[in-house]
Amino acid sequence: MDPHPATRVPVAPLDRARLVYRWDLDKTYLRTEFDTVRDLLKTAFEKPDQKRTVPGAAALLRELQATNPASVFILSGSPEQMRKVLEAKLRLDGIQWDSFTLKPSLKKLLRGRFRFLKDQVGYKLAALLGARVELEEDLDEVLFGDDAEADAFIYSLYSDICAGRVAKETLVAVLERARVHEDDIPDLVRMAEDIRTYDGTRQIFIHLDRVSPVAVFNEFGSRVCPIYNYFQPACVLVEEGALDGDAALRVGAEIVIQHAFSPDALIASFMDVVRRGHVGGGAARHIIEAFESGDRARYAGAAPALEGFARDVERRLPELAEVEAVTHPEIDYVGLFTRDKARARAARGRARRRNR
Repeated sequence: MDPHPATRVPVAPLDRARLVYRWDLDKTYLRTEFDTVRDLLKTAFEKPDQKRTVPGAAALLRELQATNPASVFILSGSPEQMRKVLEAKLRLDGIQWDSFTLKPSLKKLLRGRFRFLKDQVGYKLAALLGARVELEEDLDEVLFGDDAEADAFIYSLYSDICAGRVAKETLVAVLERARVHEDDIPDLVRMAEDIRTYDGTRQIFIHLDRVSPVAVFNEFGSRVCPIYNYFQPACVLVEEGALDGDAALRVGAEIVIQHAFSPDALIASFMDVVRRGHVGGGAARHIIEAFESGDRARYAGAAPALEGFARDVERRLPELAEVEAVTHPEIDYVGLFTRDKARARAARGRARRRNR
């Protein structure tokens, strides 16, 4: 049963030219480890060609860029001092961007703001609100983050602020609970008040780097879509109209070729987002048609796996329902902050045990 019953309405196709994509980097795009001092030192001294991309992330971002969206924003918690290396890595992957924000950690440390090193809520919320204020028109957004920290919480809070659903008192209470520096709270409140009210967030994808249980994100509602790999959001965005079926197949092809995904793994990924209500018959038909009408040679060594996937989806097509949008739940952000922090702490513990 849906924990957040809401009025269901048909999904409105996304206008690709009016879409803003916002991407986190560490554990969302890059396979970054930072659970130990050794991990941090290794990350800091890696050259661009040594940094590893999460399977399928580069392929998906390139496909999104090819649709000529309004903007691509990259927001990372990595320090500003890593800009040169990170930008070089993105260029190696063929990625372009309109804005790239990194954390001014050293600047804050020199001012005695030691809490800023661990502050994700204040830093990311300020960056998101600042970028939104600068937009000259109301545009829809798709956001990408991960489960290592508080991305689902921050993105949801930001989205509801933009939609006018977060009272000033609630925002202040959340910022205080997150231990945002008291001097920064008035600025964040002012930025939130300067936002033109527009309910524009269409999807929040959370890469399950820490393999958090999908159910722990239920409180955020169906706007948040946890993903195990980047073939899943490609399929969701086909359903939403942001991508063509062929684009999803190209993302799948990269994962098959570079990371040995099998047809069974592709269909399991697809059916997982089907069961959770993010994908239905619309995406299935687009993907099947794209495979049937295209030149299979373009998929190189992935063609057999993609054919097996397409045939399996075609067999299942009669049982796939049409996806309907679910209105957002009313979120208790003050209470949820503590629960989400506990989730992130548990996820870090699992990662440390896994890496021993």
